[in-house]
Amino acid sequence: MQANWNDNQPIYRQLRDKVIASILDRELKEGDALPSVRQISAEFQLNPITVSKAYQELVDDELVEKKRGVGMFVQEGARERLLSREREQFLRDEWPLIIEKILRLGLTASELLDEISKQSKGDNA
Repeated sequence: MQANWNDNQPIYRQLRDKVIASILDRELKEGDALPSVRQISAEFQLNPITVSKAYQELVDDELVEKKRGVGMFVQEGARERLLSREREQFLRDEWPLIIEKILRLGLTASELLDEISKQSKGDNA
């Protein structure tokens, strides 16, 4: 995880989002331990309360489980639940704006598919 904090959102939320991205990107897998609060606090120079608050939101969202005296671990099925939520949110909030822009620019489906093909070839090169 990299620390690129911005002023648009509280740091604990940004940290939470970084852990979520790590789960979605398979950097953290089911059963993996999260770095300790102390470790994250030291690494990113954050108040331990900030880290604890981020981790507690992950527990509340049933993505991470707290094992007393052992640490925090990614729950089984966390990635699938996240994918479902993220896809739903994308289709509800972001996709309509993208469609609107596509229509405004007069882009065709084949142009978009060609661009996707170019992008995926560039990622694999």
